[in-house]
Amino acid sequence: MILAIDPGTVQSGYVITGPKLKVIDSGTYKNDDIMNHIIDGHSGDVVIEMMDNYGMVVGQSTFKTLVWIGQFMRATWCLEPVLITRRSVKLHLCNSVRATDKNVRRAVLNRYDPSGGGKTPEIGIKKQPGPLYGLSGHAIQALAVAITYYDTIFKYEYEL
Repeated sequence: MILAIDPGTVQSGYVITGPKLKVIDSGTYKNDDIMNHIIDGHSGDVVIEMMDNYGMVVGQSTFKTLVWIGQFMRATWCLEPVLITRRSVKLHLCNSVRATDKNVRRAVLNRYDPSGGGKTPEIGIKKQPGPLYGLSGHAIQALAVAITYYDTIFKYEYEL
């Protein structure tokens, strides 16, 4: 199982995947709730999105997010968390560092069977859910981190 986190200043997105990246649990919650309820008891791999240096001036929110990345790492230290930069996610899924969140979202959706109903059959609707039913926003970005980890590290360590 892979726990992937897309960290933020106050709340973060997370996803827990099973074999072949099947989504088991996901959501966007306050960082304290993720620390106390999601991380606690997880025994699989942990992947956290890490910020990258673009040579630009940054604001307080960047530093607050970095503090939370450190807190998540500290809470999962015994599981040896892996940090994956946003740049790595964009390059892996979209072949471009200029990719936007919208591009990354589409690349994630393209990985799953469009078997649900509605405009986005990969997610689906309540009456006809798809394999990503319930995923939105930061949880989809967390899944992008999990996919990048799975494709570039996990498969080679565990499935050969």
